Amino acid sequence: MLKKSLFIKIIKITWAAFGLGLFFVTMWVLAIQEDFGGYFGGMPDLKELENPNSNVASEIYSSDGVLMGKYYRENRTPVPLDEISPNVINALVATEDIRFREHSGIDLISLMRVAKGLIRFKPDGGGSTISQQLAKNLFSTRTERYHGAWTTPDNNKILRMGIIKFKEWMLSVKLERSYTKDEILYWYLNTVDFGRNAFGIKVAAKTYFDKEPIDLTLPEAATLVGMLKAPTYYNAIGNPDKSKFRRNVVFGQMKQYNYITNQEFEELKKEPLVTNENYSEVDAHHNGLAPYFRTVVRNRVMQWCKENGYDLFADGLRIYTTIDSRMQQHAEGAAKGHMKELQANFFKQWKGKNPWRDEYGKEIENFLERAQKRTERYRLTREKYDGDSALIAQDMEKQMNEPIKMKVFDWNSEGFEKDSVMTPLDSIKYYKHFMHIGMMAMDPHTGQIKAWVGGVNHKHFQFDHVQQGRRQPGSTFKPIVYATAISEKKFHPCFQVTDVPKTFNLESGGTWTAKNSGGYSGQTMTLRQGLARSVNTIAAYLIGELDAKNGASKVIEYARRMGIEAPLDPVPALALGVSDVSVYEMVGAYGTFNNEGNWTEPIFITRIEDKNGRVIRDFSPKTRPALSEEDAKTMLYMLTGAGEERGGTALGLWKYKFRKAGVQIAGKTGTTQNYSDGWFMGMTKNLVVGTWVGGDDRSIHFNNYAYGQGARMAMPVFGMFMDSLYMDSTITDYVLPKEPLIKKSDLSIDVDCSKYNRSGILDTIPIMPTRGSIEDGIM
Repeated sequence: MLKKSLFIKIIKITWAAFGLGLFFVTMWVLAIQEDFGGYFGGMPDLKELENPNSNVASEIYSSDGVLMGKYYRENRTPVPLDEISPNVINALVATEDIRFREHSGIDLISLMRVAKGLIRFKPDGGGSTISQQLAKNLFSTRTERYHGAWTTPDNNKILRMGIIKFKEWMLSVKLERSYTKDEILYWYLNTVDFGRNAFGIKVAAKTYFDKEPIDLTLPEAATLVGMLKAPTYYNAIGNPDKSKFRRNVVFGQMKQYNYITNQEFEELKKEPLVTNENYSEVDAHHNGLAPYFRTVVRNRVMQWCKENGYDLFADGLRIYTTIDSRMQQHAEGAAKGHMKELQANFFKQWKGKNPWRDEYGKEIENFLERAQKRTERYRLTREKYDGDSALIAQDMEKQMNEPIKMKVFDWNSEGFEKDSVMTPLDSIKYYKHFMHIGMMAMDPHTGQIKAWVGGVNHKHFQFDHVQQGRRQPGSTFKPIVYATAISEKKFHPCFQVTDVPKTFNLESGGTWTAKNSGGYSGQTMTLRQGLARSVNTIAAYLIGELDAKNGASKVIEYARRMGIEAPLDPVPALALGVSDVSVYEMVGAYGTFNNEGNWTEPIFITRIEDKNGRVIRDFSPKTRPALSEEDAKTMLYMLTGAGEERGGTALGLWKYKFRKAGVQIAGKTGTTQNYSDGWFMGMTKNLVVGTWVGGDDRSIHFNNYAYGQGARMAMPVFGMFMDSLYMDSTITDYVLPKEPLIKKSDLSIDVDCSKYNRSGILDTIPIMPTRGSIEDGIM
């Protein structure tokens, strides 16, 4: 009887313990699920489980379909499971979760193995299944988002990890209920971190082996899977010996579970570890085509995303641009080829001297001291000492003169970079010796930008000289003055002006006289000749004829019509390009001449798609009439004079293949005071190209006209670019020998200047004849 009573008591206790345990487990699950009291942290809701939010990099494409780069927080591009080598999947399952196809999210056998190892103080691997690891990757279960009072990093580690693990078990079971095994593999392989900012198998295959996932060999697949345990410690590029050891562990797992034979194992583990020899962080923003352009696109699309509820760095957008990848490569090649040679001449000219000079050629005092105050180092130091000038000066003196290791830009080193030891002050001095470039090419009929070179090297010089920077355009602004005079006062290309001083009384008091770099010739020349030779007095004469008091106001009006938005000073010297403008604006303005007088806004994005390929925004350019078609064609004819008239500033282009082949161009050089800026604007039938070259500061420049003129600093880039396009048989629309840019027969006026009266006093007949009549014209 006693035994029966004891047995019943044991049964009751057992059931009570079971019931109590079940109660506590249920309450534990509910507490975690509902974040009871805020102690446990939240859990993803059902909607998140059905639509896991995996950050996907947005991609930017050229007009010819080439992937140019990505925008991302985590560099990830999904790839379908059937485009992943079976070697990857076999290695993954053998190493991480051999019972993946059998369990429902939790592998009890693995958990018992782990528990046994902990009890014996001999840990025997982890017990996380692929589904659990996916839960951690997808929902960031260990991040602040799901922290509760008991799961913050400063709490008891065992309690914290127990709660987190339990969450991941629960999530893995839910994932298994919501997705097939193949879908779980898809999500896992497209989200897991392989180190070096490579998220997902597609980016990892490209980063480490320069391959697509489907092409990965077994050793390569095993290497990548081996890295999952600790992507930095077992990194194939950073720690190749450790990575090879871990790879061979993966081979061992594959042998154990019969994915490979003993003989294959022995052969495979002897193979050397071979990774991408040309490694650089895949899709790093400094790499690839058009990095300056991609920065501009990023900023523009970020603003659009902010206004329309998208995340550029996570939503997997596809941004289609106007850039032609072939033309971009040719433009970058031309810029590098010319700037390397130009820089060598600049170094040679200023050898042993500093190039920062005032208008009298004297070195500017305290130039470097002022330059260091514009650095991030100075800003942080100023914040540190709350503006205390004495402490700032003391600390900066120490910082700026302490030698440190650094990589610096160098035209003659591999990858244009070399290791060096410099003080920060010396590095500022070093970089101030470099010349820079901004170059843009556009189709004038569509406004589509085809090439964009914002500088010499985006990694070391991130300032964009196409749109971000504005500099004096010099004589490249003169065509806007000529266009205004032709449109408003009906001047004729054959109208003659004498090269003599032209003085203006300024509204602010005093006078201003236009000067030529080579003095006054006293020669009489046609307007076309004056523009071709870039004679300053001719442009000054025209701005004076527009309005005796202030012809600049009318020029500004036309500049605005032609897309110039920069502030322009209403002074006579505007005729010589004294107000700062950007390459972007100037290319758009010149496009007016080559588009029948219609200004078309330069554009660089055609459409944006979401990650599913649905178009969510189309872009089209703004257009407006700026000149009459007749005046635009007249200006186009005028601008061809630079390469055809005697003394034309673009005659130097005849040495290039495209010109020898008969390609007609229109162009204009520009050189500013002290040779601070060199410009060239060039046009072919379907292309407008603008190029600026100069120093980081206006005070940094060549010291003579031979090197400092626009025809030497900027025009050669245009010539090299055109030659590259001409030699590329895949590009047929922009350098056309058989199709002239403009023919005399296209004009509504007769431009045979031999028919004009040569004997008139020019400044007494300041207007051209009525359209269609040339009898009263003056040569």
